[in-house]
Amino acid sequence: MENKPKSQAKRVAIVGAGIAGLAHAWVASQRGYRVTVFDRSPRASGASIRNFGMVWVIGQPDSIQTIAMNSRERWLEASENAGFWIQPCGSLHLAHQPDEWQVLQEYYAEHRLGPRGEHLRLLDKKETLAKSPAANPSGLLGSLWSQTECCVDPTSAVRSIPAWLHRTYDVDFHFSTAVTHVESGSVRTADGSSHPFDQIVICSGDDFATLFPEAYRGVPIRACKLHMMRTIEQPDAYRIGPHLAGGLTLRHYPNFRNCPTLSALQQRIAAEAPELDRLGIHVMASQNHLGQVVLGDSHQYGEQIEPFDTCDIDTLILRELQKIIQIPTWELQARWQGVYAKYSEGLVYEQVVAPGVRVFTGLGGNGMTLSFGLAQDAWERWDGQCPQ
Repeated sequence: MENKPKSQAKRVAIVGAGIAGLAHAWVASQRGYRVTVFDRSPRASGASIRNFGMVWVIGQPDSIQTIAMNSRERWLEASENAGFWIQPCGSLHLAHQPDEWQVLQEYYAEHRLGPRGEHLRLLDKKETLAKSPAANPSGLLGSLWSQTECCVDPTSAVRSIPAWLHRTYDVDFHFSTAVTHVESGSVRTADGSSHPFDQIVICSGDDFATLFPEAYRGVPIRACKLHMMRTIEQPDAYRIGPHLAGGLTLRHYPNFRNCPTLSALQQRIAAEAPELDRLGIHVMASQNHLGQVVLGDSHQYGEQIEPFDTCDIDTLILRELQKIIQIPTWELQARWQGVYAKYSEGLVYEQVVAPGVRVFTGLGGNGMTLSFGLAQDAWERWDGQCPQ
């Protein structure tokens, strides 16, 4: 789409300055729209900064690999222009049990001749330890290496993007500004002001009550609470290398569902440690630019969610992590909970709720990985329906 002078461009409002809202602001401004972003907080503080910072392409199903890889490229572009840290670190799925190793072999056999194959390798124990000194050698059988994953520090990344979008695309940001009412052509904020817009995109995460609550009734979308932790800076500039995951993760992401051995692995874990299924625990680790290792996580949904963070969840996460990785220090610098919206019938819940007004949420734990790609895909479709 050819850019027009700002005074002539149609106006787009984005409600929410998390990663989904920022992705829409970037794409819409690139396509020639005059974009304004509203967020009720002084700066990003929700699920978009409470995660591993993983651009986790390996976890996405084959059907959306193009979107996932496009999102990865846009992360690299954003980093170069906005100046935040990013590392194309890749990932290792570690196998410490025979069924885990079998699942990885099955996955590799299925994909090695396809588009993913050029990015994948099965590694033996020695090769795995060469990739990551943090892999626990005790009982290690091997790993699946993927080179497509990247690491960002979510806090610094998400909080630096608005200044870049304002500087480069003249996107207006209104932080500490709660949107209390939206209708076709208009956004009203808590101070009583009304702002005219041609299109409005609501990216308000797990807030299902403030704007268009009727849009969520009967929809399989719910909040998900997770527990996470971060160590202090590892000594002597120690680096774990790639993102690290283990056998528990194989049962969490849909990309492994076609592996014949997966069901036996799931049954073994359910029999040996039913508490892990009850609390939705699978364990992963990433490392930011400060040398801190980010650890997690658990998943509790809907009515399971309580405001209290029980210590046993963190204990279980650390117990499982220490089976698969070893790091110089496990001393913690921070603990936190994140809450995001999870839509169970697709990648994202996208709904026209009034003429020119759309809800866009429910990305679950895939927001950091897919938001840039999904936003681009969405605006290509939307512009066909509502040409500028």
